Amino acid sequence: MAIQVRVRLDEDFCREVAEVYEHAPLFAPDPELAVGYEAFQQESRRQFESVVDSGIRVVPWRGAGQPYRDSADLRAQVRETGVLKLFLTSSGHGPGPSTAPHPLRRLSGVVADGVELTHNDVFRVVHDIHGHVLGGHGFGPRGEFLATRGHMSTFPEPAHTVLFTEQIGQICWFFYGPYGHLPAPRRPYAEQKVFAYERRFLDHFHSLFDHGEP
Repeated sequence: MAIQVRVRLDEDFCREVAEVYEHAPLFAPDPELAVGYEAFQQESRRQFESVVDSGIRVVPWRGAGQPYRDSADLRAQVRETGVLKLFLTSSGHGPGPSTAPHPLRRLSGVVADGVELTHNDVFRVVHDIHGHVLGGHGFGPRGEFLATRGHMSTFPEPAHTVLFTEQIGQICWFFYGPYGHLPAPRRPYAEQKVFAYERRFLDHFHSLFDHGEP
């Protein structure tokens, strides 16, 4: 019988993560974090190339709104068509263009359907395919926590701090931050920030998962 990873959603923890994200500076890099972002970018690109080599076509989304209604729609369309419609970072990730130099907003050199992708776009492809299509996880907090845990099993350890900030920090801010009381379609995305959470946050994150029979 297959073993299933389960997550215990600690909402007090989620609110604390969101509070830290809300008050963190836009740009607080250090040498260790720079190494983490470099490892994150390299592994994201490697996995992106693996996705494309598997036959998935990545097409930047040029329509209005989001390309998928929910995670089930994402999975169904990708499996039926072999195409992933990518919501570009430039189309609305965060409340607006930031003047802070974020490493994931830089161009990656990867081109999809005539559009050069940012490093953030490259990771979004990896996240959608591995986290939601193959992993079967939803867009809610539990699904995003499980998807991030899956990423941490394939990304090198120096990138885990970046994964936590870019995924769990932003997810918690979206669901438990200052706009969490609004319906999801009316909430803004978190502005991307460059900072590291204290190690205790990653340790607690890992403690939320266990294994059991489905």
